[in-house]
Amino acid sequence: MAVESIPRRSVVDLLEARLREDILSGTHEPGSLLPPERELAAGYGVTRTTLKHALTRLEKAGLLSTRHGIGTRILDYLRLGGAELLPMLAAQDPAWLREIFEVRRHIGTLIAGRAAVRRTARQARRLEELLHRVSSASDADAAQLADVEVHRELARATGNRVYLLLTNTLLNAYLPVRGALRAPFEDAAEASKRLAPVVHAVVGHRSEEAQRAAEAYLRDTEKIMLSSLNHGRARSADDDSA
Repeated sequence: MAVESIPRRSVVDLLEARLREDILSGTHEPGSLLPPERELAAGYGVTRTTLKHALTRLEKAGLLSTRHGIGTRILDYLRLGGAELLPMLAAQDPAWLREIFEVRRHIGTLIAGRAAVRRTARQARRLEELLHRVSSASDADAAQLADVEVHRELARATGNRVYLLLTNTLLNAYLPVRGALRAPFEDAAEASKRLAPVVHAVVGHRSEEAQRAAEAYLRDTEKIMLSSLNHGRARSADDDSA
């Protein structure tokens, strides 16, 4: 059996994660200037070259702004940031997942209704194929990823590329932490059964039914995911206190 290798994290990766955590947790407040590079590098125990690489990444992510002669300033990401920040915010603070899921539910319901109106025959066949892929998945991870592709195809079936990009954004926000959200997919047959009403309504051109089914599906899976996540955090807290 092939074993997936564990990716090695470089010093830059570790520093980027540490700086990001300090920024998002408020250790470095929005609007404030970071200490001079020499001082900051010494504080984190890294070289200035390593620090520069990490700062460049965080600047590209929209958390920092560097101006020559002034320094590096912490940006107010809630005022200036975009959806590309969601994956790191969700990984940093699970509370963001509730808000992501709320938007996922509303957008997903709209997408299902529009997909039922606009889907092509080819897209209908593709949705059926992907639904079967969920039911025949070998494990929870495979079922979860197959479910993701169903939602991408639903967005694609709307004929509106913005819906597809919004779907990608929301999926990308929680896929990095999907291991903690696998509970709805542990039983592949049951996962497929929950999703089937959405696919069948879209395939049948039944827009209102598709919206109701999507609302129910997204609400149910959200409830299962968050419940599982809360239980996992409680167990972790118990382990830490033992």
